[in-house]
Amino acid sequence: MTPAAGAGGARPARPRRPARRDDSMRTTTQRAPRRTASRIRVRYAETDQMGVVYHANYLIWCEIGRTDFIREVGTSYAELERQGLRLAVADAQARFIAPARYDDEVRIETWVERVQSRTITFGYEIVRERPAPEQRLVTASTRLIALDERGAPRTLPQDIFGAFRGVAAPTP
Repeated sequence: MTPAAGAGGARPARPRRPARRDDSMRTTTQRAPRRTASRIRVRYAETDQMGVVYHANYLIWCEIGRTDFIREVGTSYAELERQGLRLAVADAQARFIAPARYDDEVRIETWVERVQSRTITFGYEIVRERPAPEQRLVTASTRLIALDERGAPRTLPQDIFGAFRGVAAPTP
């Protein structure tokens, strides 16, 4: 007889609770969005009188990251335009965390956050790599809307929609 059974014999079995499925289990099986990294060195012309990068330049850096991302997906923005597709920025948001300065080496990480029938939302993280230590400078996002050659909204071509959907962050 085991000590747990005691003098009265075997202990009655406890009913088992069904395993709970929680968010921590789900995120371990989801794929991460594809990210690309573009690198630049801050030019003197990008700085203001305070010696830091002027805020509007971060949107230009986002464009650099986005253009490189599109190229890594398998096409170029120029090719999309030749096919009659324009992607216009409809919304841009940036959170400034720390300044970049002249001659800093900066990395622009880019990924697709969301793809819908007419829009693609890109996410960005801009990081100073050198001088060390590495530091996050800006987080940003841009939402681009698909337009035809006349500037009218249109749906994304199915192949483009599928390509971006395939590399986008998983939807919750």
